[in-house]
Amino acid sequence: MAAFRLNDPNAIGVAVLGAGRMGLTHIRTLAGVPSARVIAIADPNLEAAERGRLVGGAELALASPEEAIDDPRVEAVVIVTPTTTHAALIERAVRAGKAVWSEKPIALDLAETERVVALVRETGIPVQLGFMRRFDPGYVKAKAAIDAGALGRIETFRALSRDTYPPSIEFLRSSGGIFLDMAVHDLDLARFLVGEVEEVYSVGAVLFDPRFGEAGDIDTANTLLRFRNGAIGIVETARHSTWGYDIRTEVNGATGKVVVEDHQKTAMLFSREFGFEGDHFENFPDRFETAFRLELEAFFDALRSGTTPTPGPQDALETLRLAIACTRSWREGRPVKVADVVA
Repeated sequence: MAAFRLNDPNAIGVAVLGAGRMGLTHIRTLAGVPSARVIAIADPNLEAAERGRLVGGAELALASPEEAIDDPRVEAVVIVTPTTTHAALIERAVRAGKAVWSEKPIALDLAETERVVALVRETGIPVQLGFMRRFDPGYVKAKAAIDAGALGRIETFRALSRDTYPPSIEFLRSSGGIFLDMAVHDLDLARFLVGEVEEVYSVGAVLFDPRFGEAGDIDTANTLLRFRNGAIGIVETARHSTWGYDIRTEVNGATGKVVVEDHQKTAMLFSREFGFEGDHFENFPDRFETAFRLELEAFFDALRSGTTPTPGPQDALETLRLAIACTRSWREGRPVKVADVVA
């Protein structure tokens, strides 16, 4: 297996794999990262790859992700392909000595995730996973306050996520379900802000869209968390919101609390007739636009400095374990200890 090295830390050759909605978001972001030089955009839909090439000013549009990885000018790959392809593409890139930034998850099952994590550990190739909320300025500041002890002993955690639009039935059938696909971001925040979770109890229902039931999934869920440090928490998840993208997080301690919530998209309120109006974010690309930029900047900064990018594969593994525990709890109607979830 090839070792990772950079020819020019100020012009890192990049291939973006996947040119769908999120792929285009990351391609646009990379255009503003000075140390990233986009060589190729790869997507099985060559027309999509060509659109991505034009957006990012890349040299090549390819139908084969593998061909993009193998290009000798490519030193890092950004993986924004369907979930079921992540593990194979990460492995291909790591074995080729290419650094990897990948959307979560590595895979939908523990065994395959553990295999990839072991490979990354063995090779020492830099790999970062796309838990973008860790880079959102509000969460960064909350994390700093918690780590500094400003809240005292942490007592409770609460997170709420409501997506604006339900996904397609095709996506639902391959997503891994509401906990692995959507609640996983709040579960990662629980680990990031408070610490490891010891036990979960999840309940859920199909409340507004029967397609979820047809896919063996649910559209609404609540999960109780019991942390190892004694704190307790709740994660509320819903697959639609008629008023806009709704993300809220609160951590309470003995001497203070932090709340991360964007009440409105535009910093303006229109007041009239004894009332006022504002606007909400429509979806995650606009709510987390800054976080998407900062996570990629952090990845390339780590490559340039020779430090280990984070969050890494081990974080992806433990957050997946937690999400699987939630899924198991919902399906079996009982509390589940996270440590009991093994491959």
